[in-house]
Amino acid sequence: MPHLIGPNFIGIQVADLDAARAFYTEVVGLTPAAFAPPGAVVFDTQPIPFAVRTPVVDLDAARPLGHGIALWFGCDDAEALHDHLAARGVTIAFAPKDGPFGRYFAFEDPFGYTITAHTAPQAG
Repeated sequence: MPHLIGPNFIGIQVADLDAARAFYTEVVGLTPAAFAPPGAVVFDTQPIPFAVRTPVVDLDAARPLGHGIALWFGCDDAEALHDHLAARGVTIAFAPKDGPFGRYFAFEDPFGYTITAHTAPQAG
């Protein structure tokens, strides 16, 4: 029987692509990938690429953005990332705490999405 294997690309729609690129690179610290299709910024995230793209729906009619979907990103140090984002005025949805995948917290991006970051084991 044909079946899904698992997620291999995640993208969110944003009203301002330049602002999204700036936030995710300059504030969060992601690196843009070498290639992205028109109307999108793809980031070099592992193991699954993450992108922001121009909207294909009316984002104002889809509030709150991402409602019902959990976006979790691994990071090298959830506490340090929390402190870094909070110091830059990023809205923190909830402070770091221990959970099923280690230390984690959530922040809100400028577009209305809630992103959860957790300390992930590093390959090496």
